[in-house]
Amino acid sequence: MIYKIVHRTTYKYKYPVSVGSHVACLKPRSVPRHRLAQSELQVVPKPAVMVERIDYFGNHQYFFTIEEPHDELLVESRSRVIIEETPRDLKAPSPPWEDAIQGVAESLSPEALEAYQFRFESPRIRVRPEFARYAQQSFTPRRPLVEGLLDLTTRIHHDFRFDSKVTTVRTPIEEVFRKKRGVCQDFAHIQIACLRSINLPARYVSGYLRTYPPPGQARMVGADASHAWVSAYCPGIGWIDVDPTNDVVPSTGHVTIAWGRDFGDVSPLHGLILGGGAHTLKVGVDLEEVET
Repeated sequence: MIYKIVHRTTYKYKYPVSVGSHVACLKPRSVPRHRLAQSELQVVPKPAVMVERIDYFGNHQYFFTIEEPHDELLVESRSRVIIEETPRDLKAPSPPWEDAIQGVAESLSPEALEAYQFRFESPRIRVRPEFARYAQQSFTPRRPLVEGLLDLTTRIHHDFRFDSKVTTVRTPIEEVFRKKRGVCQDFAHIQIACLRSINLPARYVSGYLRTYPPPGQARMVGADASHAWVSAYCPGIGWIDVDPTNDVVPSTGHVTIAWGRDFGDVSPLHGLILGGGAHTLKVGVDLEEVET
């Protein structure tokens, strides 16, 4: 199965922008679930400078600067990914979560050392006693890590309500936890905070989620969505993705773009501009299955 992905972002400014420098994190990664076949980034106006780099976490990022006056910015990412799903047997035995913590702390393997850094606080995610208490309802003494992880995912899905009007990208997760409402970014941050608060490594994953129209209705172009979920580390198994917004283990409908400590590490598009004033933003994502 091959997905063609088009992610279009349009900024319209009230006043001309004289100079703008931006960073785009829109190129999908190759992971065991899928591999990247092709990707390109188109920017209008044409940048004076554009370079592609790999960041600390191994994500693809484009750095570009526009040096001509403009009142509109269009950034369009076009990619193709090949789905190579190999179902994981999450019913296989996993170590008790307490042993997993000790295993990560004591191991010198490259994978464990990489995972260890995701145990700590990050700019948007705090370690708090209330998050630990919530997590420990799922991670009871000697419970297998995977079993506890799936239970926590289900509880967040049931306890929190999706509401796009309650939060912004700057809303503290303590407020989200209190209101029990938010969006996929918020739910991923909450689950990561819970896991880190009991010393389990967890990272934030950004990507795309394929959506399906209601029965009898045509598929709308641009109606698919940017999405966020969680990846937790288990010694002997590796990284395990879970999606608390939908209470699923990501499969053929999820495409990974990047991962990091929290949203701030993998923001799809950010930067600095000179001028512009107020602006409007429009984002459309189209994820379509194609033959070739």
